[in-house]
Amino acid sequence: MKQFVKKVSIVGTGSYLPEKIYTNQYLESIVSTSDQWIQENLGIKERRIASPNQATSDLAAQAGLAAIKSAGISVNEIDLIIVATATPDRLAPSTACIVQDKLKAYNAVAFDLSAVCSGFLFGLSTAAQFIASSVYKYVLLIGADTFSRITDWSQRECVFFGDGAGAAVLTHTEGNAGFLAFKLYSDGRGKFNFTVPGGGSENPLTRENIEKKLQYFEMNGREVYNTATKVIPMAVSEVLKDANLSIDDIDFMIPHQPSIRILKETARLIGLPFEKVMTNMDRYANTSAGTIPILLDELNKSGKIKKNNIILFAAVGSGWTWGASVIKWT
Repeated sequence: MKQFVKKVSIVGTGSYLPEKIYTNQYLESIVSTSDQWIQENLGIKERRIASPNQATSDLAAQAGLAAIKSAGISVNEIDLIIVATATPDRLAPSTACIVQDKLKAYNAVAFDLSAVCSGFLFGLSTAAQFIASSVYKYVLLIGADTFSRITDWSQRECVFFGDGAGAAVLTHTEGNAGFLAFKLYSDGRGKFNFTVPGGGSENPLTRENIEKKLQYFEMNGREVYNTATKVIPMAVSEVLKDANLSIDDIDFMIPHQPSIRILKETARLIGLPFEKVMTNMDRYANTSAGTIPILLDELNKSGKIKKNNIILFAAVGSGWTWGASVIKWT
């Protein structure tokens, strides 16, 4: 997709992080790991954990409200709510419908989008096309996950993820700013390198399956690293080509936050100085669909992002799913 019928931009951002913190030192006390290993390999110092009475929709609704306020519009003006999540409140109804009710945004259509860590990026493309085709004026896109609920805290893999939500309001814009290009990809041949085997129609949560811990995520860390450092540079190259840009034109890269090692190797491969690669995984770990919008909101609220900055988004997630996008900030 090289151009839109209408230009589309982000006009508001928001985020929400739970208050509870699990530090690396705490995890050292419950599993066989070390603060030094986690920081050196993942870049994580701590992560946020949702309280027992907080569901994904609660985090999503808070982030959504903040984004609506940032956009300077009312809840009633939202035409569509998309929630990108791999940890829905329930298998039915959609988390987006639950969020719609919590926001009282009853004028909005609502649905979920499932692409795991690439969810927000896939959602940006989906939302942009509804606006570009004049179907809707304002779309609220939320990336939210509570991976603590699908984490086995007795295993070393518990160090990777945290809970959180980020959101953005998209609408049309005038001039030459807004989204310049998207490139999205999927490859189901890698589908089980990161998976939650239980809880769906294949392996319903019977007592036997729960005893097997099929409700928790399983990950092949080596394959995640190998795939991410292969496919993200390819997607970046293609999206820059579609946008008629070079890597030198990029002011900031706002990537999904898989690990510091993946991001440093990606930056090296695409020729982008690492100081242009934005991160917050030291404080929040990998919040899956929440990573990009949480980081975007922090940068936006801090004033770091300026008008006409060229921003590169990139992500890779289970599926495999991956992609990249470029926006000229308004």
